[in-house]
Amino acid sequence: MPETVAIILAAGKSKRMQSETPKVLHQACGRPIVESVMDAARKAGASRLILVVGHKADLVQQALQHHPDVEFALQAEQLGTGHAVMSCREHLTDFQGQVLILAGDTPLLRGSSLQKLLKEQQLQQAVCVVGTAKTQKNQGLGRIVRNEQGEFLRIVEQRDATPAELQITEINTGCFAFDCESLFSALQQVRPENAQGEYYLTDCPEILSRQGKRVIAACTLDIQEALGVNTQEQLAEVEKVMQTGQ
Repeated sequence: MPETVAIILAAGKSKRMQSETPKVLHQACGRPIVESVMDAARKAGASRLILVVGHKADLVQQALQHHPDVEFALQAEQLGTGHAVMSCREHLTDFQGQVLILAGDTPLLRGSSLQKLLKEQQLQQAVCVVGTAKTQKNQGLGRIVRNEQGEFLRIVEQRDATPAELQITEINTGCFAFDCESLFSALQQVRPENAQGEYYLTDCPEILSRQGKRVIAACTLDIQEALGVNTQEQLAEVEKVMQTGQ
């Protein structure tokens, strides 16, 4: 297996948490939720962790700087997930391995699932693998659009989806495995032409696929792992799962 670096997106605010604490520093079972994501990345084989920080970056760095394998990339303005990953460019100038991209607010991720994602990239010789899950409760989640042969076409966000696309039950978990060079090549072509006016990381797989490069969507995760913490209620739900396993 080639060397793997994990990029963890941890720049978001805590608006819906109704808290001054940066979202990724909210605690579940006595530790910041982002540390559970970091654990999963390590178990999957990541040798370096790059945390993208933005909102109250100093507090996040102070809380996590004791981890020897962690580097910090500053996203000064929050202009979308694609913009966040682009802020890591200087950290990966000479890197040629796999890049695992994860959301910092998904503490139920399992290292074994992420390892499957990385192995799938190697087995399929793909420049990108989108980690997906199936759920009937797809409200607010990005949908995986496939062609008639079942091949990946694109990810469409809820706000940009057609009525037919809204019925799709295979969703983007926010976990990606990319070839490093292909990732940053695609990011340079991303444009904020969407309802949010943001640079979407989720545009990169479609860009690469249109270039004739191999991109696949692999259902290697379950929907519970994709549960993001955006509210105090979701934080309580995550903590319950951690404590009881269900």
